[in-house]
Amino acid sequence: MTRLQGSDLLALGFMTFALFLGAGNIIFPPSAGMAAGENIGLAALGFLLTGVGLPLLTIVALARVGGGMALLTAPLGKRAGMLFAVAVYLAIGPLFATPRTAVVSFEMAVAPFTGNSATPLLIYSLAYFAAVLFLSLNPGQLVDRIGKFIAPVLLAALLVLGGAALLMPAGEIGQVAADYQAAPFVQGFLQGYLTMDTLGALVFGIVIATAIRDRGVTDGALITRYSVIAGLIAAVGLSLVYLALFYLGATSQGIAGEAQNGVQILTAYVQYTFGTAGSLLLAVVITLACLTTAVGLLTACGEFFSSLLPVSYRVVVVVFGLFSLLVANQGLTQLISISVPVLVGLYPLAIVLVALSLLDNLWLSSRRVFVPVMSVTLVFGLIDGFAAAGFSQLLPSLFSELPLAGESLGWLLPVLVTLLLASLLDRLRGKTQGALA
Repeated sequence: MTRLQGSDLLALGFMTFALFLGAGNIIFPPSAGMAAGENIGLAALGFLLTGVGLPLLTIVALARVGGGMALLTAPLGKRAGMLFAVAVYLAIGPLFATPRTAVVSFEMAVAPFTGNSATPLLIYSLAYFAAVLFLSLNPGQLVDRIGKFIAPVLLAALLVLGGAALLMPAGEIGQVAADYQAAPFVQGFLQGYLTMDTLGALVFGIVIATAIRDRGVTDGALITRYSVIAGLIAAVGLSLVYLALFYLGATSQGIAGEAQNGVQILTAYVQYTFGTAGSLLLAVVITLACLTTAVGLLTACGEFFSSLLPVSYRVVVVVFGLFSLLVANQGLTQLISISVPVLVGLYPLAIVLVALSLLDNLWLSSRRVFVPVMSVTLVFGLIDGFAAAGFSQLLPSLFSELPLAGESLGWLLPVLVTLLLASLLDRLRGKTQGALA
């Protein structure tokens, strides 16, 4: 029976870390840290719970069922589970997340040197997706190419940036913004929620399991164990990056107090600390972070759709890669305006699905609980999606009055009530069936 050596496990963990670490993971923490100011501790804790904890739980849930989303959604029925999986893969893949990695890395790493116009974006995206396709067409070599080569370079660049933030802060920890004065933990929690890494984890689960199998491991228990270990390594790495970037933001109010987002904070800090060399360092970090995430997303889509459709993995990867190239050249603003409502609607479904899967041993019949709870989540997820698209005026005012509705968390209370009722009915029906038997 094949087992992975320590170096292979470490490479697998580095690969998982690199797959998750996209541009959004680098730009959210500095802005949250700057806003949190002296309340950085509670805000960072909330961020880690949703930015690291939820994706890790998703990896664990997928590892328990074998790495595929089809098994995770089995209690919903084959048709409903397939529709959910297709929606997640398309949204997190060619329709948004994959092309976004190219546009964001261009705007942060290249545009400062070339200008933000169509021609440089086209040239960059052609080279970018050529590299993505090269790495994605042989998924069995992902651990070697990303885990053993690209990820260490990315880690080294992040160590320089994070180490500088801790050892050479731009100033003292700043003042607390209004939003972070009353409830810094909740605000940090919501910022971590917005990274949407739980959707990414649903997609990456099959990539991690496939990478382990490609190393010769066939035992299901070992695949589960190694997947969890890889998730833990990635979680530790992400946590250290987030904490360093939180501190960078909290101590940068003096040089970037007028910044509107994390991109501007990071740019101001590296220019202040390193000058032009800092801009080049940031370009390396962002480009590698986006590249590895795009490879993971494209690989996962290739694995999923080649098993669903009568086409090969290579055909899916090439078609989706070219489609992502076309979408990327439409610009970031158009991408965000179209895709954010879709992601806001999908994310509650992903969270609830993972939670129900991890608690599966509590139900007498998984289907009795999954179907009603996920149905209610779908309804309120769609409502949040319509609100995010700017159609809140078309919705009944009742929905806007729900607790946390303003933060796109209006689904939480109805889902918890439905879960309680479904669990009670599950127990009652289970006892009745047992008595009749």
